[in-house]
Amino acid sequence: MWRAVKVALLLWVVFLVAVPIWAFGRIERVEAFPGGTRPADQPGTTYLLVGSDSRKGLSKAERRRLGTGNAAGRRTDTIMLLHTGSRKPMLISIPRDSLVPIPGHGTTKINAAFAYGGPTLLVETVEKNTGVRIDHYVEIGFGGFVKAVDAVGGIRVCTPTRLEDKLANLHMTKGCHDVDGAVALAYARSRHTQADGDLGRARHQREVVSKVGAKVKSPWTVINPLRYYGLADAGSSSLRISDGSGPISLANFALAMTGARSCGMPISDMAVHWDPVRSKKLLALIKEDRTDQAGPDLCTGNGLPR
Repeated sequence: MWRAVKVALLLWVVFLVAVPIWAFGRIERVEAFPGGTRPADQPGTTYLLVGSDSRKGLSKAERRRLGTGNAAGRRTDTIMLLHTGSRKPMLISIPRDSLVPIPGHGTTKINAAFAYGGPTLLVETVEKNTGVRIDHYVEIGFGGFVKAVDAVGGIRVCTPTRLEDKLANLHMTKGCHDVDGAVALAYARSRHTQADGDLGRARHQREVVSKVGAKVKSPWTVINPLRYYGLADAGSSSLRISDGSGPISLANFALAMTGARSCGMPISDMAVHWDPVRSKKLLALIKEDRTDQAGPDLCTGNGLPR
């Protein structure tokens, strides 16, 4: 009997080790860092997280069910900075409509950088406008987002009002709901149901990410082989990461996402101009790895001042 137990334990350990190795080998690598002058090394580690509308890995039936359409290429409506270091991790949403200078393209909405020049130009644009050095680039498509939510058994979201957005395929009544990946994607994509538009959508995106992260760090993730494998498959099937980002940096990223403090980039108006004073203060704290000193005046849900 004990021999059988030992063999079972050995096989379990092999499974726990083999799955992430297999998954990491499937992840697509991209050249994300620009040449030329970049911000100097800074304390801590900063990731640029991008949610793209890539349909990679989704069948035609899944695209219809999720209401994603059939657009080709990649665009991004989700841009976030995740800073980890000696303090609690901080996750900051950068509104896609932020008006900033894009190298070679004048001043326009920041997500245009991704459309013009992919990850490299987006990283360059973020670095030049924030002064924050990007250490790692992580991009996830629609398919990975849905699979991650489904792998943890869904999440619970609560809304004080009815949410109806045909464009995002969102139909949610007032109250709390246990939702699967398809509904969570619609909830995170919808901006027409939000009084503050993209700012509210960014808040929902951080909410979904944090709730998935909270369930990922549960012991059940390791105990349940289906969840363990499902999360590995979700990430590897639709992730793109920067060249040089290894399994340890990716594991640290995943761990930090489970407990990060979330904020919106400080802005001064609904036209999405960054607040010239508050944004500089918050970005300075990130560059100096002093994010614990960001008070409620700097860290707000939609980035607007209280």
